[in-house]
Amino acid sequence: MQQEIKSALTKQHIVHEAFKLFYENGFKATSVNDVMKATKMTKGAFYHHYKSKQQLGLEVIELKIQERVYAGMIAPLTKPGNALKILENTFVDRIKSFPLYDKKNGCPMNNFINEIGNYEVSYQLALKNIIEKWKLALVTLIEKGKKQGKIKTEIHSEGVAVYLISAFEGIRGIRKIYKDDVVLDQYISGLSLYINQLKA
Repeated sequence: MQQEIKSALTKQHIVHEAFKLFYENGFKATSVNDVMKATKMTKGAFYHHYKSKQQLGLEVIELKIQERVYAGMIAPLTKPGNALKILENTFVDRIKSFPLYDKKNGCPMNNFINEIGNYEVSYQLALKNIIEKWKLALVTLIEKGKKQGKIKTEIHSEGVAVYLISAFEGIRGIRKIYKDDVVLDQYISGLSLYINQLKA
């Protein structure tokens, strides 16, 4: 049992350090040696836990990235209350919450999609799974808003969900090339206008 706990903690450490390296430098530019150096592990110790960088990358997606999206963009959608306000607040609160480090490096999920989304089927499926869970949570909230009489019943819930995800991920990427938050303020203004158009 003690060995199992130690092994689990070691894997958590590897995933944590690998996530930071992938986020800052990119998946393809990060080598196993880079991960070993960051974790202060030997090659034998690393390969005891992961057969390849590809396997590690998949675990980073399924653990670190999925966890971030769930905590920041999915869980808030399940709060009780006015669905339309929850919808807007979730996106606005999240975009305002990022420190400079995150603004400079963009969205980890979006970075992975752009860099390795067409690299391997397992990556495609893992990243798509996160998007689909996010989309489902949005559709569920939008449908709830329709029943509350807060959101127009005629709107296409899936279409709105995909648009909101795409706009959010887009601005996270665009912010990387700016030195200030003016473009984020413009996004928030546009988001409020769009959300207002959904109001019943």
